[in-house]
Amino acid sequence: MIDKKKIAIVCDWLTVYAGAERVVYEIHELFPKAPIYTSLYRKSACPLFENADIKESALSFIPGARRAHRLFFPIMPIAFEKMDFSEYDIVISSNHSASKGIITKPETLHISYCHSPVRYLWDHSHEYRKNFKKFYPLRFFYRPLLHKLRLWDRLAAERVDHYIANSHYVAKRIKKYYGRNSEVIHPPVNLNRFKLSEKKDNYYLAVGRLIPYKRFDLAVRACSDLRRNLKVIGDGPEITKLKKIAGPKIEFLGKVNDETLENLYQNAKALLFPQLEDFGIVPLEAMACGTPVIAYGKGGALETVRDGVGGLYFKNQDVASLKNAIYRFERRKWSPEAVHLSVKDFESARFKSELLHAIERAWKAHVKMLG
Repeated sequence: MIDKKKIAIVCDWLTVYAGAERVVYEIHELFPKAPIYTSLYRKSACPLFENADIKESALSFIPGARRAHRLFFPIMPIAFEKMDFSEYDIVISSNHSASKGIITKPETLHISYCHSPVRYLWDHSHEYRKNFKKFYPLRFFYRPLLHKLRLWDRLAAERVDHYIANSHYVAKRIKKYYGRNSEVIHPPVNLNRFKLSEKKDNYYLAVGRLIPYKRFDLAVRACSDLRRNLKVIGDGPEITKLKKIAGPKIEFLGKVNDETLENLYQNAKALLFPQLEDFGIVPLEAMACGTPVIAYGKGGALETVRDGVGGLYFKNQDVASLKNAIYRFERRKWSPEAVHLSVKDFESARFKSELLHAIERAWKAHVKMLG
């Protein structure tokens, strides 16, 4: 039905390669001839897109913009509104920021795969505001700017014809902040490259970008207090703070290659996942290796970690609750094979099939609505 339609892909930026960018790549594989519109593209960070038809916004002409993309969010709405999609039948946006604000013709179907309503405008806005303590004068500009951006974001949300959420948790937030219903399709995870390992060493693992909301401080403090071995994978602005509070059994390994990461997943006693995530791919990668997950019991983790099978939850996002969960974890016997089997429904092939069927259904409904 849609094989002869002219399709475009849109995303917020391609300057890092994380979960959202993986989704864009899977969509690109579904529609390899579709151009990808984005605010900024850094080839060295996203080499998988080197053969794609990337169309950057005018922001790309600003020196240093590709390395500091988040600073340009206040003017990204203008960049995306300037993009011309008048020649396309279907536009698929993968967004957690401003790309849903593109303007399309009534005849064009705009499907948004939403990773999250903009965190720093809505439910996480107060946390982001606290980060301005070091730049106190900026706080006077932040409040009115935040208000204006919220108004734009709410207006931009109405331009989407059909929403797809990456989790039920995100679907509830789309309903809360945008007043829109959405269907849920969990994002793709390349589980085939992760092999089951029955052998486990005596260390815990934490993986991800070292930024405040990931709450790596909880994992570091808990393992320091309990004198447990913890290996931390990743880099980010929190690294200096985390090293200051780390005990002697905490090891910071920085960024590692895929082979090393898989080996660390395979041999870890458990993955510590203390953050509130919209979905969370890291726990699935760990469980694919047969490694259980000790997760904060809210958000996307509730949809990926089967309590008592793939791992367990801790109730409160604090050190005491995580320490208690580690004690509970160590009193139980875990089956790596059962952990591995618990995530078999999250593979990439499933995502592509579900997304393609969702696009076809949305196009059929769109044509019917247009008459």
